[in-house]
Amino acid sequence: MRVGGRIPQRIEHVDAQGVWKTYGAVVALRGVNGRFEAGRVTVVQGANGAGKSTLLAVLGGVTRPSRGRVWVEGVGEMGEAARGLVGWVGHESLTYGGLTVRENVELAARTQGVEASEAWEEAEDRFALGSIATRETRCLSRGQRQRVALARGLVNRPALLLLDEPWTGLDAGGRRRLDEVIAEERSRGAIVVVVAHETEVASRLGGERLLLERGGVQAGAHAVTEGRPRTSDRKDGFGKSTT
Repeated sequence: MRVGGRIPQRIEHVDAQGVWKTYGAVVALRGVNGRFEAGRVTVVQGANGAGKSTLLAVLGGVTRPSRGRVWVEGVGEMGEAARGLVGWVGHESLTYGGLTVRENVELAARTQGVEASEAWEEAEDRFALGSIATRETRCLSRGQRQRVALARGLVNRPALLLLDEPWTGLDAGGRRRLDEVIAEERSRGAIVVVVAHETEVASRLGGERLLLERGGVQAGAHAVTEGRPRTSDRKDGFGKSTT
């Protein structure tokens, strides 16, 4: 499916190492440390303004940390060489309004060096896009645009998948399908990091919670293994034991 050579599409872990992010006098992230591992889902939670979306942006190389670094196993510091490994779906379903659904997906595929027609066939099936394939995305509902955005974000079968409140706008069927897609990506070996407000999301996805408070990692998180929560003894706020 991929056109041309590229660094391997599986990575075992991505590490946030003392990550700070400031915007003038505003501190968005405060010394965040943590490891995000292949085949795991991490659900980032916290109050509004806690730094959740900023953490995703830093992990994905969308913005650079003010201090510290993001280290990609087998590649090095997050930067241009690693961005082809990343799939990103932001809180806003960003699509090209004047292009059709299919054109949006195929453009994303070509940008990532992926064969466009095969990418479309996979996305059409995975996100039920066939009935709206020829419609311009500016004419779609919020939920339909979100399905297109998800298809675009996953078009390169990313090793690091970053999702910012990805259920926004989806109906009940779309939400169930997205849960299935996240489970499929985890089984494929992707590192999945999801921002969500609902407290039950980690349990539903069989994932781990990472709690942020005022830009820092909050201690006393809980782990979820096979959908069963357990208290963590880690001090970095991740729901995974260090022992």
